[in-house]
Amino acid sequence: MLAVLRVATGLIFLWAFLDKMFALGWATPSGRGWIEGGSPTAGFLGSVSVGPFESVFNSWAGAAWADWLFMLGLLGIGLALVLGVALWPAAIAGALMLGFMWAAVWPPARALSDGSPSGSTNPFVNYHVVYAAVMFVLASTRAGDTWGLGRIWARVAPVGRFPWIR
Repeated sequence: MLAVLRVATGLIFLWAFLDKMFALGWATPSGRGWIEGGSPTAGFLGSVSVGPFESVFNSWAGAAWADWLFMLGLLGIGLALVLGVALWPAAIAGALMLGFMWAAVWPPARALSDGSPSGSTNPFVNYHVVYAAVMFVLASTRAGDTWGLGRIWARVAPVGRFPWIR
């Protein structure tokens, strides 16, 4: 089950990467993909309209460095989880990315113009926190060894010397 959870979580990150890269029409409207000149961070970070970090996230929205870090993070975390390698670095990077995303939607009980809530109504635990916890569970249980390349990855010389990159 951990292998299924690892691959499923990895596919969530890879799907987000592919949708933002190619504007597959799900979260990213057609014609606004990164490959077409769109910004993968402009919409989300630019829409932060409340909270203690509003001005910080608004200033990052659409910045080239933020776009590159975000997209490389989605791709790297997704590939690491699907392949079952570098699960600790993926968990650390993923928790950092998801922590920023959690902070961008905090406080979570903001109402949209139509009165519907914009996400979780729990101020502490939402899907960003759960995904981060899942990645640490996957790394700490060596979930990459089942249906993944974790055992092969563990035999690579640098990984043997620095087990935290396993």
